[in-house]
Amino acid sequence: GDILDDYLRTDGVWILTRNKQSYKTNNERECAEKCEAERNFSCRAFLFTRKKLQCLTLAENAKMSVMFASTDAVLYEKRIYLLECKRGIGKDYRGTEAKTWRGIPCQKWAEEIPHKPNYTPQKHPNAGLEENYCRNPDGDENGPWCYTTDPATRYDYCNIPECEDQITHTGEVECMRCNGEDYHGEVSRTESGLQCQHWDAQEPHMHGFTPKHYPEKDLKMNYCRNPDGELRPWCFTTSPTKRWEYCKIPRCTTRPSVSDPGSQCLSGKGEDYRGRIAITESGNACQHWNTQFPHKHGWIPDRYPCKGLEENYCRNPDGEKRPWCYTINRSVRWEYCTIPPCDGTEQELAGMNNVRIEVPLTEECYRGKGQSYRGTTSITASGKKCQAWNSMFPHRHEKTPDKFPDADLRDNYCRNPDGDNSPWCFTTDPNTLWEYCNLKKCDDHSQE
Repeated sequence: GDILDDYLRTDGVWILTRNKQSYKTNNERECAEKCEAERNFSCRAFLFTRKKLQCLTLAENAKMSVMFASTDAVLYEKRIYLLECKRGIGKDYRGTEAKTWRGIPCQKWAEEIPHKPNYTPQKHPNAGLEENYCRNPDGDENGPWCYTTDPATRYDYCNIPECEDQITHTGEVECMRCNGEDYHGEVSRTESGLQCQHWDAQEPHMHGFTPKHYPEKDLKMNYCRNPDGELRPWCFTTSPTKRWEYCKIPRCTTRPSVSDPGSQCLSGKGEDYRGRIAITESGNACQHWNTQFPHKHGWIPDRYPCKGLEENYCRNPDGEKRPWCYTINRSVRWEYCTIPPCDGTEQELAGMNNVRIEVPLTEECYRGKGQSYRGTTSITASGKKCQAWNSMFPHRHEKTPDKFPDADLRDNYCRNPDGDNSPWCFTTDPNTLWEYCNLKKCDDHSQE
């Protein structure tokens, strides 16, 4: 597999760390190779900056150090150091639990008081004997342990939960179809092993995704869900330092039975339209969904396997008014398509042709200050989720769709209604009122 598969990627963040090494590399993979080969310390993570092509290998990760926003940086953290659960007997456990199952603090592996250890960092350099974290250097069948700070107890075992193997109560492996919008399983840990916060709880993270506000999204217990059209199911975590994270749920290998091949005409917003019209209402031919020319975009067929993004056919993957497509005309990013209504009349069809074409969508970049940006990004530069513009929770504000009717303040998409430097949003983090979004400026020359 790819060397980067062993790392968890977070865009737009930087962490403060004392112990680091700087290298010049051309890309993230080369930086990962530097991290793997690091001999000055145990490399837990690395930072890569796209503009300067700077690579920093780090001895610490976001669990151990302060994290803050930095637009150009990408943080890659080794997954093994983020896991707070054990696999099997936990010989490769590298989490930060540092007390026994009885609650007694662990003694540092490098110290000799109150107990003189047989297992030390010098004797076992590859066993991860750092600080006073629970480890299993001798392959004990009972799992990770540590020397204790109690003179009367030389060592004891730690209470490390098992990593979920995603087995349901019925004994079947849980899996998800599409992007997991209809996932109703019981996985309740994130991909790094953190326990999920209950959806009806507001600690440690306050948020607006409550069962009361989203009754149709099945926000039960603390199970992973996808209520907002993310790439896959996620949850808020019980760790105060990690607001939310994706869950690791495998894709179902068996294809769903094709009972509904999709509609060949327009009903509702046309989200189920699977016809073969591939021309816009003004006569522009559609761009193929799996290409990025002449327009770059985020609707990549592999990412959204159930949206019907085949060839260059008109589709409605994002709940627009009706099916649309990117065009092969450089000066027209996208347009609606004219799809015959399933039970419509000629008058209805003529009326549809007169609908005013509004602003573009699904853009991955913005021009100028981004006041014309109409994409669907809803993540800030530091990775926080955006608050919906028509919501007053957790932040009360004046930037409502009613007061800014021309700013397209839909859902929780990043926008710039007030002429700020770039698109932004209020965040769902009660401690952060607003932040700029995780967007970059368009390369205007290539667009033109």
